[in-house]
Amino acid sequence: MVVKPRAKANRRVAPSVPLWTRLPKPSAIVIGCGRVLRRSLPAMIVIGAVTAIGGSAWAGYRFVTTSSRFAITSIDVHGNKHVSADQVRAVLPVAIGDNVFSANLDSLTRELHANPWVASAEAHRMLPHTLVIEIHEHEAVAVAELGGLYLVDAKGLPFKRAQIDADDGAGLPIITGLDRTAFLADPASTGKTIASALEALTTWTTGKDRPTIGEIHVDLHGALTLHTYESATAIQLGSIDAGLAARMRTFDVAWAQLDPAERTRARAIHLDPRLDHVTVAFSPAGDPQQKDQ
Repeated sequence: MVVKPRAKANRRVAPSVPLWTRLPKPSAIVIGCGRVLRRSLPAMIVIGAVTAIGGSAWAGYRFVTTSSRFAITSIDVHGNKHVSADQVRAVLPVAIGDNVFSANLDSLTRELHANPWVASAEAHRMLPHTLVIEIHEHEAVAVAELGGLYLVDAKGLPFKRAQIDADDGAGLPIITGLDRTAFLADPASTGKTIASALEALTTWTTGKDRPTIGEIHVDLHGALTLHTYESATAIQLGSIDAGLAARMRTFDVAWAQLDPAERTRARAIHLDPRLDHVTVAFSPAGDPQQKDQ
């Protein structure tokens, strides 16, 4: 078999064209550049303005945060009672002479919460030279025995260990019968118990001619016993429930029937769920313990 060689294709080569002839004419280039410039001019103006504003803002920021014209000359403390102004200033991460704008207000208040008396705190600037610290302290309304004596507020929150030698809790009623283990396991539940006991005490104080209470005892079943301040008479009111106020009124009737000597000798008054039943236990006449009171 004989194979014939293929004939080569007849390729026509285009004549070479000079590169300069392909370029646009100078007049077209000028027109195109002008068109592009006109389209980009607004964006260039905006960029220039933003750059100028940003530069001015940075320069302004640098000035107010470094200028001695805004150096702190006073740190005023308001709302404090148990925490002294010097104690507040001592824990602040700023000092006299620092720039008032360089002070981080959030960090200022965060440091103050380490003090147990401080419930909340706020800070603000009073230009040109002053920082103002507003303190909101806990208000102690009772002392709770929780394996130690603790000050508690109206919400039932123990917020500080009571320092008896510093007169912490002087004149306040004490709440006893609380279990420390239960408190550590569930502080919120214990707080509710304390708050309920305090509410009962508030109800008690609204009555006329009722003796002053020195101790509030809550037993494991939630039954409430009030101990009078002067003679330590135990007033057994029972559960903290809807009938508590009615039992207090029953106490008023029974208490009114006792003369001063009998009130002094009364060791316990038991209020029965049945409002027509009251039991009063007296100490014997001539009781040595009674003579000491």
